[in-house]
Amino acid sequence: MVTVVTESELRHCVTADAEALAIVEDGFARLGRGEATIPPIMGLEIPEKNGAADVKAAYVSGWEAFAIKISTRFFDNPRRGLPSGSGMMTLLDADTGQPRAILLDNGYLTTVRTALAGALAAKYLAPQRVATVGVIGAGSQARWQVAALRLVRPFDRVVVYGRDAERATRYVQEMADGLGVPVEAVDSAEALAQASDVIVTTTPATKPLLEGGWLRPGTHVSAMGSDAAHKNELAPSVFAVADVVACDLRDQCLQRGELRHAVAAGTVTQDHPAVELGALVNGGAPGRSDDQQITVCDLTGVGIQDTAIARYALRCVVAAGLGQEIG
Repeated sequence: MVTVVTESELRHCVTADAEALAIVEDGFARLGRGEATIPPIMGLEIPEKNGAADVKAAYVSGWEAFAIKISTRFFDNPRRGLPSGSGMMTLLDADTGQPRAILLDNGYLTTVRTALAGALAAKYLAPQRVATVGVIGAGSQARWQVAALRLVRPFDRVVVYGRDAERATRYVQEMADGLGVPVEAVDSAEALAQASDVIVTTTPATKPLLEGGWLRPGTHVSAMGSDAAHKNELAPSVFAVADVVACDLRDQCLQRGELRHAVAAGTVTQDHPAVELGALVNGGAPGRSDDQQITVCDLTGVGIQDTAIARYALRCVVAAGLGQEIG
């Protein structure tokens, strides 16, 4: 029997809360201990449609199931009234390889686990006192990242910079109501950086939006928009001023993340000691040691997050009596 779960059922059962954060954190801990097998991402670029598709997966020793995820991003979709991201996850039995569940999430679980990775990075790298959060981008992740950040750091206000002023204005209106703190738009990424203690970049930019010279002492930057070789949100100068550089998976970031561009520019070397999140979680590497350090985390999205959130989601759905068994 295979359990088929709809997006609405998943939204009913799973969100970016403390329980889900612990699930993703445990996944990174296992990755850091060498318990996970993660293949290279299969990526399909579709430039004529301004779209792309990825396939990610991870097997974890001792877990009863593993996930294979198809994720799509078609950036003209908002003009059609559709979200830019979609996709689905399958859970396969770790002993037999037989399908156990099909999660028709339309990218929802990816949205949640991506936001939780940002929160996890902030847990270990952000300053303890955060007055202002700056968000570059005004889409779905710009919303989810800020909401998830609250799980690990309280903050007093949010500033947003979006290249589309109309979307930034809409972001301000929606987030001010939901967060209960002041939210305002600024007219440049530089102005945002000079006002922020934590910065999250959430765009599919192909040219840098953030410069190292704009960062204040003590700033933490989480960059989660670059998940393909041609994408780039951070100028190499950001890495030049960073005291601590972290990433979700070093080899993947060197191929598809911000680290790739920093290496190409000569700002960092191929063997730059970027700390993986798993090492931070397990205490195997130091994170932030004082509130004056500048810290950066390159997040490309790792299959371990997908297997972790998919297993958790299925447990929640079954416990709620939802999903449909077929076979």
